Amino acid sequence: MGENQKELVRIIKIARPDDGAKEVLPGLFLSRSSRLTTSPSGILEPAFCFVAQGGKRAILGEEVFRYDPGHYLIFTVDLPLTFEVEKASENEPYLGMRLNLDPALVAFVIAEAGVKYKKGDAAEKAMSVNSIDADILDAVVRLVKLTEHPNDQKLLAPLFTKEIVYRLLSGGQGARLGHMLGHADTHRISKAIGHLRKHLDRPLSIDEMAREVGMSISGFHHNFKSVTAMSPLQFHKQIRLQEARSLMLSGNLDAASAGFRVGYEDPSQFSREYKKQFGDPPQRDISRLRAQL
Repeated sequence: MGENQKELVRIIKIARPDDGAKEVLPGLFLSRSSRLTTSPSGILEPAFCFVAQGGKRAILGEEVFRYDPGHYLIFTVDLPLTFEVEKASENEPYLGMRLNLDPALVAFVIAEAGVKYKKGDAAEKAMSVNSIDADILDAVVRLVKLTEHPNDQKLLAPLFTKEIVYRLLSGGQGARLGHMLGHADTHRISKAIGHLRKHLDRPLSIDEMAREVGMSISGFHHNFKSVTAMSPLQFHKQIRLQEARSLMLSGNLDAASAGFRVGYEDPSQFSREYKKQFGDPPQRDISRLRAQL
C-alpha cells in the first residue's frame, strides 16, 4: 500500500498543481488544498471519497466523520454535508478524490457479483468511514492514473470504476450500497429527501410526509433517522441552511432574502439558526468563505 499511496500523491499533484477541485473524468473529482478550509458544499449525491495526503472530515448534523490516507468515506443517499480540510500545509497539501456512485452501475455490479444481504440491512446508516484495503487502493490508483493516459480513458475508466464498486461490495459495503437499489423502505426515504429538497420553502409536516411515502409516522421517523442519522426536522433545517448559504455565496443575496427564499419568515430566527449551524452570523460566514475561495 505504501508505494500505491506515493503513486496516488504523485498523480494528484500533477493533475491538480493549484488549490481547488476539478472533475478529471466523468464523476471523478480530484482536489488539492494547501491550507485548512471549509467547503460550502450542500447536498451531495452518493459517493466514495478518499484522502491521498492530509486529513479531512465530513459533518452530517451533529456527527463528524474523519478520514485520512488509511480510511475512506462512503455515503449512499443524498445528504447535506459540510467538508473541512483539517490537515494541510504548503509543503504537504491536502490531496483527495471523490468518485460519484451511479445507482445503475451499482445495481449492475451487485447483480453480476451475486451479492446477498438481508432485508433488515436496509436500515444501515447511509454514511460511514472504513479502513482502506490494498485491493481498493490499487483500483483507485489505476483509475486516477488514467488522467495521464487520455487515450485509455474511454475504455478503461468504466472498468476500473466497476472494480472499485465491486471491491466495496466484497469489503462489506453490500448493505450500504443496497440503499441505491430501491429497497422499499429506503426508496421511500429517498423519495422523502427528494420532496424536501424540492419544497424547501414549505413548512415541514411529518404527518404529511409519512402519508406521502406510504409509511406510519413512527416507521417514517425511525427509518429516516436510521438512514440519514438525523430526524426529518433536523434534516429539513440542514438543507434549508445549506441552500441559503449557497444562495448568499453564489447568488449575492443578503441574509434576509436568502432566509426568506428557503422558508424563513423571521430574519432574526434565520440568523440565530445559521450561526448555530455554521459558527458565525451569515454575513461574517460568507465573507470568510469568499476569502477562502
